[in-house]
Amino acid sequence: MKFRRQQTEALELNLTPLIDIVFLLLIFFMVSTTFTKETHLAIDLPEATGVPTEANPEVLEIVISSDGQYALNGQSLINSQFNTLMTSIKKVSGGNTQLPLIITADARTPHEAVVQAMDAAGQLGFAKVRITTRRPQVSSP
Repeated sequence: MKFRRQQTEALELNLTPLIDIVFLLLIFFMVSTTFTKETHLAIDLPEATGVPTEANPEVLEIVISSDGQYALNGQSLINSQFNTLMTSIKKVSGGNTQLPLIITADARTPHEAVVQAMDAAGQLGFAKVRITTRRPQVSSP
């Protein structure tokens, strides 16, 4: 007996909805993405020519140790209190706020001690305050 086979329709895969979804996702990501514009400034730094000036012999130098103890012009203070520091600066400077004030602190000095020294100088009216740093050591290959 011969059975008749049914005609099978060819299967088709409709790609239209898939393409629509891809386009919608593309539009969503384009709209939701923030673009940052990075600008790089080209700066030509000036070069100084001239003879360095002589160092001012009258300089106030505050040295702060790693444990927060102050020394003013080589003389250690009796404690690290803010009022003691202000009184010492006022006494050593003689009220001359035009003198340069240099703050030198150890790398492990608490931040509070440096800020107190800067605050004391600011409250007394010193405008020429400098903080010393050390150049990084370049290791030779």
